[in-house]
Amino acid sequence: MIVLEAKGLTKRFGSTVALNHVDLTLEVGDPIALIGPNGAGKTTLLSLVCGFLRSTSGDLTVLGESPGSAALHGRVAALPQDAQLDPRFSVARQLELLARLQGQGKRDARKDVARVLELVQLQQSSEAKPSELSHGMGKRIAIAQLLLGKPEFALLDEPTAGLDPPNVKIIRDLISATAAETTYLISSHNLDELEKVCKTAVFLERGQLKRHMTIDELEDEENSQLTLRMPSVSFDEFREAVAQIPGVVGVDQRQQHDFIVSYDRSPAGVPDIAILQLLKDKNWNYRHLILGKTLEDRLF
Repeated sequence: MIVLEAKGLTKRFGSTVALNHVDLTLEVGDPIALIGPNGAGKTTLLSLVCGFLRSTSGDLTVLGESPGSAALHGRVAALPQDAQLDPRFSVARQLELLARLQGQGKRDARKDVARVLELVQLQQSSEAKPSELSHGMGKRIAIAQLLLGKPEFALLDEPTAGLDPPNVKIIRDLISATAAETTYLISSHNLDELEKVCKTAVFLERGQLKRHMTIDELEDEENSQLTLRMPSVSFDEFREAVAQIPGVVGVDQRQQHDFIVSYDRSPAGVPDIAILQLLKDKNWNYRHLILGKTLEDRLF
């Protein structure tokens, strides 16, 4: 099933082109990363999907319907980056009112509020007012609001911005736990976090769709890569040792302790196994190892 389909989608604000003839199809399934620098058109795309804006030209359908149509009521949910609840009412009262606005009866609304508060691990805060919550707890309550009614398609704009690691982990685990019933489109500048939860990425730049890719696909058609994070090993020492392995064609350094090894993908040899054996022989410990490059290195 297709959750979003855009054909020639264009949005202009006067002389500024925010989106320029975007063709994009997203299907139901694992969380999708929406990536791009500031001004790339991410927020404009999310606003068009929600029906907050109308396109200048082109076509856009969401779950087979026009954005903002009554047929999408309760099926699509969105959480803007700076969304806040009303400070005058308790968390449970506000969530119940929002559930009722979706068409739920009073009893069902109360059950649904209890369900989403349990999902975000904040049952004990149901009678608290938003001003009594920490920033991380407030963000989790906002995500609880997003999940009322079990939407089919959910849009998240910077869901972990400014959060401490425990709250980030709770939100990451929550997205993974509910991904079977809700397809997430997540806009964020935190590529490391997106790489942990998303399977595909949509990359916008200057209003144009530059890439729509599977995150773990191999980037280079001729060579494979390994990315290792090794805080206790110098780059020169690592490069000199790894360069002796047959099939290795290059060693690059990205950040201070992040090394990328490129090697021939020919079936005659298995350089990645030899690299791991080298680490064992030299007693070099690594903190991070992935097949291929990180999402950040592949896009930027």
